[in-house]
Amino acid sequence: MAARIQVSPALFSCTSILPSISRHVRRRNRSIHRLFSNESPPCGSASSSFFVQAQRGFSFQEENFASSADLCVDAPLKIIKYPDPRLRAKNKRVNSFDDNLKKVVDEMFDVITDGIGLSAPQVGMNIQLMVFNPAGERGEGEEVVLVNPVVHKSSKKSLLYNEGCLSFPGIYADVVRPASVKIDARDVSGARFRLNLSGLPARVFQHEFDHLKGILFFDRMGEDVLYGIMSELKVLEKKYEDLTGQPSPENIDNHTQRQQFAGLART
Repeated sequence: MAARIQVSPALFSCTSILPSISRHVRRRNRSIHRLFSNESPPCGSASSSFFVQAQRGFSFQEENFASSADLCVDAPLKIIKYPDPRLRAKNKRVNSFDDNLKKVVDEMFDVITDGIGLSAPQVGMNIQLMVFNPAGERGEGEEVVLVNPVVHKSSKKSLLYNEGCLSFPGIYADVVRPASVKIDARDVSGARFRLNLSGLPARVFQHEFDHLKGILFFDRMGEDVLYGIMSELKVLEKKYEDLTGQPSPENIDNHTQRQQFAGLART
């Protein structure tokens, strides 16, 4: 948001009278142990590739979780702009709380120079991660990291606020949102916690939480407000086409409001 101001080891223990098979089993068990720990191989390593392939071999819904490749970051990160399709893509849950994740978080805070909040999809990483600092300055205020956030409760009272977004440079408009929210999340180390947010922190959280659900701030605007920024959105669509040589994945003229209420996406 822009500023304007456990699996049992017994399941995998097996023996064989053939030494070659036994060695294979031991190697496989070491790889599986790493799958269910917080360890991940370094980005771009050969073991990283095997790690991802091993994950895909299991029957649980691993496609809903970020792989080690999803958490690899090429610094410096860059803000992607509307209508980049990654802003609408599904964002995977994080279950590896390792040095790769910490590096992503650190890089995200470095990117926030003109804002107070940022979601991972805004830097092209489709994972459920957001960071924000209401102070708007690195090293000042409280830097908040939310991994896999879930809305526990939101207030019935709503407030109007003039919002901006780093993925929509220079565009500001009024958005109505709940005045306060209660959320559950994990921190960068994987510890679970609950927060009660109100005022500006609640506003920032809701803006970034929408990003994790593929919802953009103009989806929340009334028709009159949206009409006031349509020309600016069309400029961004044209810039995307000129930059990529591809037709814009979105056309604001054909926009259908995604949410007919000032609530939160809970799915």
